[in-house]
Amino acid sequence: MKQNLKRFGHIGLFGCMSLLVAAQPSPVDWYDITTVNKPFVRWWWHGSAVDREGLNFNLEEFAAKGLGGVEITPIYGVKGNEGNDIAYLSDKWMDMLRYVTEENRRLGMQTEMNNGTGWPFGGPEVTENESAQKLIIRSWDVANGKKISGKIEPEDEKQRKVAKVEKVMAVNGNERIDITSKLAKDGTLGWKAPKKGDWKVYALFAGRTFQKVKRAAPGGEGYVVNHYDSVSVKKYLDRFDRAFKGREDIFPKVMFNDSYEVYGSDWTEGLFEEFAKDHGYRLEQYLPEFADTKNQTELRGRIVRDYRQTLARVLRENFTDIWTRWAHSHGAEIRNQSHGSPANIIDLYAIVDIPECESFGRSDLKIPGLHPTGPSKASDADPAVLKFASSAAHIAGKPLVSAETLTWLTQHFHTSLSVAKPEIDQMLAAGVNHIFFHGATYSPKGVEFPGWLFYASVNMSPTNSIWKDADGLFNYIARCQAFLTAGKPDSDVLLYFPIDDIWQRQDGIYMMFAIHSMDKTMPEIKKWVNQLVDAGLDPDYLSDALISELKVAPDGSIISNGGNAYKSIIVPPVKFMPETTLAALKQLKEEGGNVIFVESLPEDVPGLGNLDSRRALLESMKRDMVSPAKDMEEAIRMTGATPEPLRGNGISLLRRTNEAGGHNYFLALLSDRELDGWQTLATPAKSVMIFDPLTGQKGKARTRKGTNGKTEIYLQAAPGQSLLLKTFPTDVEAPEWAYYNKSAAPVVIDKGWSIQFAESDPAIDGVFNTDTLTAWTNLPLEEAKINTATARYKVQFDLPADVEADEWLLDLGDLRESAVVYVNGNEAGKVWSVPFTIEIGKWLNSGENTLEIDVTNLQANRIVDYDRKGKVWRIFKDANIANVDGSRLNDYSGWEMIPAGLNSNVTLTPLKRN
Repeated sequence: MKQNLKRFGHIGLFGCMSLLVAAQPSPVDWYDITTVNKPFVRWWWHGSAVDREGLNFNLEEFAAKGLGGVEITPIYGVKGNEGNDIAYLSDKWMDMLRYVTEENRRLGMQTEMNNGTGWPFGGPEVTENESAQKLIIRSWDVANGKKISGKIEPEDEKQRKVAKVEKVMAVNGNERIDITSKLAKDGTLGWKAPKKGDWKVYALFAGRTFQKVKRAAPGGEGYVVNHYDSVSVKKYLDRFDRAFKGREDIFPKVMFNDSYEVYGSDWTEGLFEEFAKDHGYRLEQYLPEFADTKNQTELRGRIVRDYRQTLARVLRENFTDIWTRWAHSHGAEIRNQSHGSPANIIDLYAIVDIPECESFGRSDLKIPGLHPTGPSKASDADPAVLKFASSAAHIAGKPLVSAETLTWLTQHFHTSLSVAKPEIDQMLAAGVNHIFFHGATYSPKGVEFPGWLFYASVNMSPTNSIWKDADGLFNYIARCQAFLTAGKPDSDVLLYFPIDDIWQRQDGIYMMFAIHSMDKTMPEIKKWVNQLVDAGLDPDYLSDALISELKVAPDGSIISNGGNAYKSIIVPPVKFMPETTLAALKQLKEEGGNVIFVESLPEDVPGLGNLDSRRALLESMKRDMVSPAKDMEEAIRMTGATPEPLRGNGISLLRRTNEAGGHNYFLALLSDRELDGWQTLATPAKSVMIFDPLTGQKGKARTRKGTNGKTEIYLQAAPGQSLLLKTFPTDVEAPEWAYYNKSAAPVVIDKGWSIQFAESDPAIDGVFNTDTLTAWTNLPLEEAKINTATARYKVQFDLPADVEADEWLLDLGDLRESAVVYVNGNEAGKVWSVPFTIEIGKWLNSGENTLEIDVTNLQANRIVDYDRKGKVWRIFKDANIANVDGSRLNDYSGWEMIPAGLNSNVTLTPLKRN
């Protein structure tokens, strides 16, 4: 196998500290790394029980390893540590925030903050009357000429105390009478049913969800705020105005909101009037149909769709818009996870400064050498899901797309750096350029193993053994993100997102676009996105609202509000489309834009209001429109976009324009596919630079014109590897990229090994002369089976004198889990991702050589021993430590031992330049 995978450690790329893209010393050099290019971390504060010594220790570690900033999110406390808890936003808490802010300024890091504790927004100042509301519908059968004997109130006793009657309707078939005015103050109804008909009374109440802030910190406990009520939202934010009064100098640059998890909040007082304003008819006139979730009719579907649209608008106007304006008034930006919201999340993402998606669980990637590290959840990181945030950012011109990464990646104590990288690669290929680890938990300096922990966190902190070599991952991300913030997005097509086909479904009333249920919510859309990607195209989602902001350029390109160009708009097979949307699409087509309908034109308009006139308008517009493409394959051919041959089929790829007039490419091999030969690029180029973000190596690629006139580039990459390409419209001067072929069979270094533990818990002394290579968990020593450690593997060997080589590739095989390699006393670099290889030729002697490999394992074996011995380490309130499957079985004593160290042969392969 041909390889060019050199693993270096921290190589000091950090330059200008401006926010996004720093000046490039030369077009063929790496982009300088800015603060925002580095990965950030969500920093959990247990009970906000922090002190200056611990803060300084953690921040120094963060900065030294290469993090760019922290987002402070206080959560529940540690058992027995209540005396050290600090109330949220108290003077003492604000003093700690000031210390962090000033330390970060000294260290070149950025301070960000959750706009609350835990999630969702809420707290002690949110009264019951300002808390999240829900609709309650109750009905009574009323005999002819009779009254309802009891009160008009909810059945639930708790709701009776807080719920407010919004409407009371008397119903007899199609006869609907608003009798709300007949309701007395004591809750009795002064209305008698007529003597004819089968009468039923419906009452809709604005109740309360009683949801409390999840995982709240001291001083942050309380009700979740009503996100649909502007007065309540402003009052909630006023608490922060008071806390920062006189402290504006430490107001965080960015305020954050986690995924929308306001469960069951499907109503707010006044929604009847908002609904009538939107749709021109009264929802209360259709309460029987609206309430009947079991009887699915076309009429009910239209009513429910209209309700969902109004709820989405009210959320946007009364929460997202207000919160955004509030942050901007303080000179801050907002970063928001819009997913989960009962709205078209594309529109909510487009409003905020930094849209944020998230990954949850582990992807089933078939990368050779990527070993499983224990139980995990199935990943939600499908490109079709991740692209909601990046699509909105691209269309609206937002420079950053962030992502909460590595949440519940594996079971506790089983997450390796090698497993983390491909998950992050998927994010980068989906348009993310601002990685946030989820997360790191503050632990006091000197805390006992395993430190303070959060139940769903990867624990990217100094208390985790992966921290030792984590700078390798951090540097990799920083180099990639420097490339992926340069230039502008270069997606190929816009894919219309048919929200009304989803909204008009009748699965209940309240619909949240939760990341964990997208397979159920939008299976067809995921299929269409994957079809486009597999065909070599990169789509961005397009909402109804964003269509109105599009323009057509003289060359026919469709230009978004953010200034990005697309070849065409694809409208997949949809049943419902607003007539205003079709009118906007038709106008774009008349102006020269390429708008492609697939299989059919929309059948109908959504909703109920003014239905006949809207239907007539839709039909009149359809009469003179061109025939649609027969299927998605034909639509792809009609786009005018040139497919990227490298995209899809196991290769994740993102392309952006660059400042040199060419393009920047990120590509990651996330399958068993290997590259070794000429590859075609969709974009023209006179020259191409290759950059290896893992090693810092760069060089000018071999290029040629293919038989079809397209640019071809010679690429060598192994499964699991990532590369960055930079293309130029002119020829550039730069050293050539090093291409290698294997010149002889690998040399197996299988004799003469010794193992010595540089660090170990429990401590292990002495040198173990194993001769043959083995995982240290195979040593005849009980401590070696239960430790977390860094062990030095050492061997002396002679380089074969009869083999010609320009380079030697060291392959560590089944490495458990990361390593630093030394050759003849020289640090050659870190090895932490698949493939576990490193070039070491420059340090080898022609005769005898000494190879030393410092391997660090995971902490799983150590925690098993703790549980078997009954050591108490689950010391956290609230969620404490849950398992990856959500269970609370807090006993890991039955876990199987996982190998540690070098778990297979180590080989040295001679390479020749080709």
